[in-house]
Amino acid sequence: MKAYLLVDFGSTYTKLTCVDLENEYIIGTAKAPTTVETDVLEGYDRAFKYLISDHPEIKEISGISACSSAAGGLKMAAIGLVEELTVEAAKRACLGAGAIVKRVYAHHMTKREAKELKESDIDIILLAGGTDGGNAECIIHNARKLVEADIHVPVIVAGNKDAYDTIEDIFEPSNVEYFLVKNVMPQLKKLDVEEAKHQIRKIFIDKIIDAKGIKKAEEKIGEIIMPTPEAVLLAAELLSKGYEDEEGYGELIVIDIGGATTDVHTIGEGFPKRTEVILKGLEEPFAKRTVEGDLGMRYSANALLSLVSNWEFKQYFEDDDACDHNIEKSLNRRSSNVDFIPKTKDEEEFDKAIAKICCDVSMSRHVGHVEVVHTPLGDMYYQTGKDLTGIRYVIGTGGVLINNKDAKKILKQVNKKSNKALELRPTNPSILIDKSYIMAAMGLLSQKYPKVAIRLLKQYLM
Repeated sequence: MKAYLLVDFGSTYTKLTCVDLENEYIIGTAKAPTTVETDVLEGYDRAFKYLISDHPEIKEISGISACSSAAGGLKMAAIGLVEELTVEAAKRACLGAGAIVKRVYAHHMTKREAKELKESDIDIILLAGGTDGGNAECIIHNARKLVEADIHVPVIVAGNKDAYDTIEDIFEPSNVEYFLVKNVMPQLKKLDVEEAKHQIRKIFIDKIIDAKGIKKAEEKIGEIIMPTPEAVLLAAELLSKGYEDEEGYGELIVIDIGGATTDVHTIGEGFPKRTEVILKGLEEPFAKRTVEGDLGMRYSANALLSLVSNWEFKQYFEDDDACDHNIEKSLNRRSSNVDFIPKTKDEEEFDKAIAKICCDVSMSRHVGHVEVVHTPLGDMYYQTGKDLTGIRYVIGTGGVLINNKDAKKILKQVNKKSNKALELRPTNPSILIDKSYIMAAMGLLSQKYPKVAIRLLKQYLM
């Protein structure tokens, strides 16, 4: 046996997955509440004791890799020029690196916006704006506003390279810690986010986990190498593409319904499937992630009241008798008691309805759309975003999907709907469930043992 340990310091639980690298199977898993407020190692030690107690055959750990979304995860602000272009490019760089985008600013920042940004709880600012050789004045203006506001978080500059000399002159005498990387949109509608993502991850490792009290765990378990959502995205990409002689599954979707957010990851080009459809808008990344902060099972449950009416909410119940709830009261009960566990069939049905809404609404926001434009020459069809009609697999993860016997019915909310005909949703995908909660763990493992990781994914996704 060659035991390797994967650790996820989550916002709620610290989760351990132990794999046997030689025999390629999961030895066991364990979890304990995350203790970031005191000493993060307390929760880790408790989970490790559970693991060893249940699996005494583990005599020695050959290596450890870890990721983290504790203390609210990685929170970022994106600043750009045009909302649909450089701002969107900056957002995609943040999301692809596993961050939650808490603040977004377009065009020239005001003094009030800069003050608001300073007082927010973000960890990194991504400052973009202008294609290379294009508008340089706006990003320079925004750099000055950040200095005037006396910003104390790292700033990654990823905009028009023609402005970099001036921005360096602005930042150098100030207290702003800054990093210059390639433009996230060097040409109109063309993305180049890899260098920005690499810098985000480096700052996360070097500074942010230290500030959140997680750095001390490195002395005992090794490096915290990435935010948890990035690990999930890497696992999805590995499973899609394959590795060496291990064939991949092709285009796929991963939906992670959590207590506070719903994350959607898609792996695939998403180009138009029909010849008469013209692609417009910003280039889509092959591996795309979106985060919906108002769609969650607990922390953000009461936000659903502003997204769907009571009548619409009740359409997600399968049984008319089960929907006889005071919806507002039931949602508030969950958001004010985030550890709430359903104990009756009615409570389970209500949770299932919440999960269906999270799945349905997050898919509407993530998926591409077709717009029909009537012209004298006939109808023209324009696609914005990804065409996901040919997706082969939908993978569900997150507590409500892992623990619900009707997870397949929840995930069928991603499918094409007659009342949302212009959304390019999947038509008939196969559904897989991450019952063993291994997506993040396999993303970590893929950094050193990709072949073992993809084989375990194929083996354990049900």
